[in-house]
Amino acid sequence: MEESKLATVVKPKVGAPPTTTWTWKSINWKSHREVVRRLQERIAKATRLGKFNKVKALQRLLTKSFSAMVLAIKRVTENKGKHTPGVDKVIWRNQKQKKTAVEDLLKRGSYKASPLRRIHIPKKNGKLRPLGIPTMKDRAMQAIYLLALDPVAETLADKNSYGFRPKRSLHDAIAASFNALSKKSSAQWILEGDIRACFDKISHEWLINNVIMDKHVLKTWLKAGYMENNTLYNTVEGCPQGGLASPCLANYALDGLEKKVLAIGKQKDKINFVRYADDWIITASSKEILEEKVLPIVTAFLKERGLELSTEKTKITHINEGFDFLGFNIRKYGTKLLIKPGEKGIKAFLENVEKIIDSMRGKTTEDLILKLNPVIKGWANHNQYVVSRQIFSRADYLIFQKIWTWAKRRHPQKSKDWIRHKYFRKCGNRNWVFFSRRSKKDTKVKDITLKNATDTPIVRHVKIKAEANPYDAKFSEYFKIRFWRNRMKRSRAARKRS
Repeated sequence: MEESKLATVVKPKVGAPPTTTWTWKSINWKSHREVVRRLQERIAKATRLGKFNKVKALQRLLTKSFSAMVLAIKRVTENKGKHTPGVDKVIWRNQKQKKTAVEDLLKRGSYKASPLRRIHIPKKNGKLRPLGIPTMKDRAMQAIYLLALDPVAETLADKNSYGFRPKRSLHDAIAASFNALSKKSSAQWILEGDIRACFDKISHEWLINNVIMDKHVLKTWLKAGYMENNTLYNTVEGCPQGGLASPCLANYALDGLEKKVLAIGKQKDKINFVRYADDWIITASSKEILEEKVLPIVTAFLKERGLELSTEKTKITHINEGFDFLGFNIRKYGTKLLIKPGEKGIKAFLENVEKIIDSMRGKTTEDLILKLNPVIKGWANHNQYVVSRQIFSRADYLIFQKIWTWAKRRHPQKSKDWIRHKYFRKCGNRNWVFFSRRSKKDTKVKDITLKNATDTPIVRHVKIKAEANPYDAKFSEYFKIRFWRNRMKRSRAARKRS
């Protein structure tokens, strides 16, 4: 039977699996996405109207649907963690295993989550961050229930929260910061907030009492415990970093802070709030407002959720001094606000480039260029929305110096002119372009060149509308237009680079 004909066999039914024999290959993904999408829009609408009994009924319908199950299995078997097993060491690799997983979920009785597998990954400051790795089944369950929870969380979310939310990005948070601080009449003082061990300390009791989802499922996630060195440890607080649902639950706990903060100020106080996950800033017209009005409100809000501010990292700064937020430096020079890449990020990028170059001493020029290009391009793309032109030029010069040292080390007996002609050539207006002949004969591109950060144009990021909700039908046209505008902008930028 042809795949197109098989696809018609698996028409999704809300709340029930297909009645005929099906295969993983035959699944009509578009139809199942539409089923889930319609239910999510209904959940968001019921949430907006405050009909929470209806919300719970729709959530039950969605979490028991065949459509949600196959989409959940697809997600956990195609994301970055698909090869990382939990405590049961099980991984779903092939289509037969995925189909069996769906059928097991359809027959599930009373659900109980397995303990997490605890691993540690290095942080930027040199310390280790604990991660909890759920089993594939628990990841699938989180993916299913997240489909039903996300429309609620999005509808109730703070307008100026941008982290771990669909259709929103770090650059939206930076653009919101610019809007709040760029004018002559804007606020002059900024409270830089830092929550101590946010994911690890969130109150289980608060989450169970306030998150609108199946309480039994939520409780078994939170109380699953974790395995480390063959020992089982209980979890009495926090959301495990590594779980699919943890970012949404953390956002849920912090949502409402913006309304609390804005409610205490008048227009003249110039209070603004911007949050990305557990990093946030609050602006005000004076230091006293932040100290006497804002900080007590924030402290009380967090305490209800089992959280507290880090006294070492939470500080109040004047805009003329500048501050770092989400890897960018925000500062006013006279009356002009400039946002630039943060020095820590620049240093980390250059150290990474140096490490790559040092590790490629015995490799070919082609290998080195292929290794460096995505790193340079990725860093430049991340920073292209802020004042980066001079920093890009400085980075290109420092990278050139490292490349030149690499080339001289390979040919200590050769002259500078010989090295220059072997590894560099003129390309357009540039005289020192690091290049290599392609070793693959079947490629259309004969030569490859090292990308410059300055090849990436500086463009303006258009911030998402604060009230835009991807699960609200009235914003569907807005998101379509936004998607195509961004795509056209990237295409124009690519043409300019070429």
